[in-house]
Amino acid sequence: MSLRREKGGRRERKSTDWQILKRAYGYMRPHWRTALLGYSLLVIINAITVALPLLMRGIVDRGIEQQDLNYLTWSAVSLLGLTVARGLLSYVHGNAIERVSQNVAYDLRNELYQKLSSLSFSYHDKTEAGQLLARAMHDVDRLRFLNGRATMRCIEGAVLLVITIVILAMMNLQLALLSLLSMPILLYQAYRYSKDLRPLWRTLREQVSGMTSWVEQNLRGARVVKGFAQEESEIERFGEQNAAWLTLAEKTSLIRALNNPAVIFLTNVGTIFIIWYGGRLVIQGGLTIGEFVAFTAYLSQLAGRVRMLGRIVPFISESAASGERIFEILDAESEVVESPDAIELPDVQGRVSFEGVSFAYFGRRTVLDGISLEAEAGQIVALLGATGSGKSTIINLIPRFYDVTKGQVTLDGYDVRNLTLESLRRQIGIVLQETTLFAASIRENIAFGRPEATEAEIVAAARAAQAHDFIASMPDGYETHVGERGSTLSGGQKQRVAIARALLKDPRILILDDAMSSVDTETERLIQRALERLMRGRTSFVIAQRLSTVRMADQILVLRKGRVAARGTHEELLARSGLYADIYERQLRPQEVQQVVAKQPVGALGTA
Repeated sequence: MSLRREKGGRRERKSTDWQILKRAYGYMRPHWRTALLGYSLLVIINAITVALPLLMRGIVDRGIEQQDLNYLTWSAVSLLGLTVARGLLSYVHGNAIERVSQNVAYDLRNELYQKLSSLSFSYHDKTEAGQLLARAMHDVDRLRFLNGRATMRCIEGAVLLVITIVILAMMNLQLALLSLLSMPILLYQAYRYSKDLRPLWRTLREQVSGMTSWVEQNLRGARVVKGFAQEESEIERFGEQNAAWLTLAEKTSLIRALNNPAVIFLTNVGTIFIIWYGGRLVIQGGLTIGEFVAFTAYLSQLAGRVRMLGRIVPFISESAASGERIFEILDAESEVVESPDAIELPDVQGRVSFEGVSFAYFGRRTVLDGISLEAEAGQIVALLGATGSGKSTIINLIPRFYDVTKGQVTLDGYDVRNLTLESLRRQIGIVLQETTLFAASIRENIAFGRPEATEAEIVAAARAAQAHDFIASMPDGYETHVGERGSTLSGGQKQRVAIARALLKDPRILILDDAMSSVDTETERLIQRALERLMRGRTSFVIAQRLSTVRMADQILVLRKGRVAARGTHEELLARSGLYADIYERQLRPQEVQQVVAKQPVGALGTA
């Protein structure tokens, strides 16, 4: 059954289970040699499995009943040899199939990570990290088992089922037909089980993903939770999600609990009936004891395969649900796509131009409207405005984290949409407002943009960012391991490491998103001095919250509701922009007063 969903104003047909599984099996193609070895051995193993009951029939009818000791001995030796051979071949076969499945999981996870890394910011804006984590781990593991033992068992069961039925028919057609009476009921039961379980499994996986996302967010925000004493509240909210999962899990378990006994009951009833009828044939002389032993052995194999297929077929349906969730990511379209004829950006001077730029998030919420600006090489551009005025959006358009809705952004005359992303971003250094450090050493965090950087270059960047002294004071120096998201460092320390990371790239363009929001006045003074020197010759865009940054800017853009409300230098805007004067009085002038007070001698404060 195929479903439909809305996408971009049109109806889109979702893939059927078979299409999803076919695509999943396609990941075995690069490992076809190992897969061929595994499935070739499966043929031999099946042949041995089929031969064993025939050998047992000969042992009973000729070795025991006719008292042929020599035949009995050699048959027993052969039986032992085939059993040993089957065990050894099963080991090699299982190892080969497992290697294929593990490699499929390896390839899938690499492809998923590569895809997630290439998707634009807009995709991650709409998707929770916990959801993606659950798909990359749990759903991939489900497909790993599908491409391994699940499919192998399914093929093995189907082949042995057919061969066993043929052999049973050759031994006694009536018994064979009777043994097949329950088969349609068992197949229908497997179909219904699979049909009922598929939507439940999809919902269950989504619930698990939601819980994963919830835990991930709460662990990341543990300080906020504890700071607001919301532990009990968050535990209660998680308990509600966990209870929803439990309800789904119980419903799934109930369906499984009903299915397994039903399959066992049907197969056992059929087996009991066949044993009764076969025993009558032996008594009446229509069947030898050896044939009856072989027949019951085959019947036991048949029942086992049917039960196994009853478990595997629904699992394959569950795997289709996991495959659907994985392929939703792999098929996601990035809003920022590199043009097929994109060119490498040569070394640039750093002239940035916005020409009638408009931008709307997800094509709906307009954030920028007709922005035009010219930043000459080496200039410092400060962006001011209220929250939501479009400051961060402007700096996100330069490295092409998002694409403009209208107009163009150029770098030395090159439209950024015509450049390769790697060559564009290689010449841009960024320090975002939310400082992100990785759970690695300070050295690795600074060298993140230039892993090949020398020790001297790393230290020089740290010194320039006023980070060297606090790094050197740590027990392990530059080898000090910072916690997840840099949790073991203070806000100012994280900010300085992030600045050092940006400066080590030696970019032509610097983007500083309120880069000094987490530092104290003294640290700000030190960083400001370093930035004044390092900004020379580089075009810098700064989201400004500090008076010191505003005063050193070559041009200031005051934004209001996505438009440029005023532009000019600090002095020019004070003279002719009421909006800037208001921002100055409310936000910047208090900093000036604080600086004056900070410079006053202690005694002077008492006489003032």
